[in-house]
Amino acid sequence: MKVVSGGVCAAKGFKANGIHCGIRKNRTKRDLSLIVSEAPAAAAAVYTTNLVKGAPLLVTKKHLENGVARAIVCNSGNANTCNANGIEVAEATCEATAKVLGINPDDVIVASTGVIGQPLDVTPIENGLPSLAAGLTADGSGFAAEGIMTTDTIMKEVAVEFTLSGKTCKIGGIAKGSGMIHPNLATMLVFITTDAAISPEILQRALSTDVRDTFNMVSIDGDTSTNDMVTILANGMAGNPVIEGDGEDFSVFMAALNSVTVSLCRLIAGDGEGATRLLECRVTGADSKATARTVAKSVICSSLLKAAMFGADANWGRVLCAIGYSGAKVDVNKIDVAFSSVAGTIPVCKNGCGVEFSEETAKKILSEKEIEILVCLNSGIECSNAWGCDLTYDYVKINGDYRT
Repeated sequence: MKVVSGGVCAAKGFKANGIHCGIRKNRTKRDLSLIVSEAPAAAAAVYTTNLVKGAPLLVTKKHLENGVARAIVCNSGNANTCNANGIEVAEATCEATAKVLGINPDDVIVASTGVIGQPLDVTPIENGLPSLAAGLTADGSGFAAEGIMTTDTIMKEVAVEFTLSGKTCKIGGIAKGSGMIHPNLATMLVFITTDAAISPEILQRALSTDVRDTFNMVSIDGDTSTNDMVTILANGMAGNPVIEGDGEDFSVFMAALNSVTVSLCRLIAGDGEGATRLLECRVTGADSKATARTVAKSVICSSLLKAAMFGADANWGRVLCAIGYSGAKVDVNKIDVAFSSVAGTIPVCKNGCGVEFSEETAKKILSEKEIEILVCLNSGIECSNAWGCDLTYDYVKINGDYRT
């Protein structure tokens, strides 16, 4: 398996584009993206657990009942959520997309991101789709990635190449996510494409399994959004035998998918609103996978710990505190904690008690851009990772005037 360029266009048969159609006031920002497969593709998706769901999610879920799709259309600048005519607008977007592509509207996945509760005029989308479709290209992943950004400061895309039964396959994805991100699911917008051949049922199983240890383990601010969705299209153009169950090919596919999703998780967490540091909590020695996940999530979600990381303060007591209220059944007298970065690793807690360490060295370690919070529960062999970022002054500034 190796990293390749191309994002959502790395796999055979996929093209993408992104333009400014007029939803956002800033004409320099793209606000409408399109990803298209040359052939019908197996499709799967997972959605936010928030009871308040954007109209696009409801429409997409209906369209994917048959497990097949050809295109993904997404606008930024307006979430199309809590609008009386939201379903109508989402369906109209699908119909307009299908018209310019010559496909069935039911084969369109639709997504929106932006401000909640503001009416979305479909006119700019309908007017922009002809030029958006005309500009589709196998080099368009970057344009599509830009078109789904809101408060993101960096474009998020990744792709890898792998082999299934002797056939070279690729899988790639783009994502948006900077704030209003918290498990569970899916915590952001992520669009993944692959030319591997896999049945819709197995594709759904693969995605649903993977997100438990990837996108469900990312938290920026403790708010679960209304429009979160992860979706994947698999058009089979690589020519491998169709994956229809467990086996070596399914394991290889899962590994490739995980490589892409973990990379996107890290990009999303590191680009949290106002963030200056990417945080990764690595829990080992748990008695069960559930315990490891619960502990990792609790630590990475702690506002007090996130604030300490912003100040490069090795306040390890906040790690123990977060573990203590996580609800996981752990022996607090066995817990070890250390902080790590490219500047080194420093143990700060052993068997639930503090150990002597150099504050100066700790400060140096915690001043790096990427910080690992290492927690060993010393009670088993299970492990889990979670990703987040520090909590800064700028987070409040960004969200204080997000709507106005």
